[in-house]
Amino acid sequence: MSRTVVSKRSSWPRWARRRLMENIATAIIAIGFLMLFQPFALSLYSYSFVTMLAGTAMFIVVSKFPE
Repeated sequence: MSRTVVSKRSSWPRWARRRLMENIATAIIAIGFLMLFQPFALSLYSYSFVTMLAGTAMFIVVSKFPE
């Protein structure tokens, strides 16, 4: 007895899938981290927390996207 697995195609565009967007969100968090620990520009340090917060919020939202 064999079972046929029918995969349901997602109507989401390919660029909006979870894997790509999670990688982008992780990169934004990493950029914010690097901005926090660089010794050169005060303006980069000033926006580091906002950048990490945006990346974290994006990761939380994107983790709900389909595969």
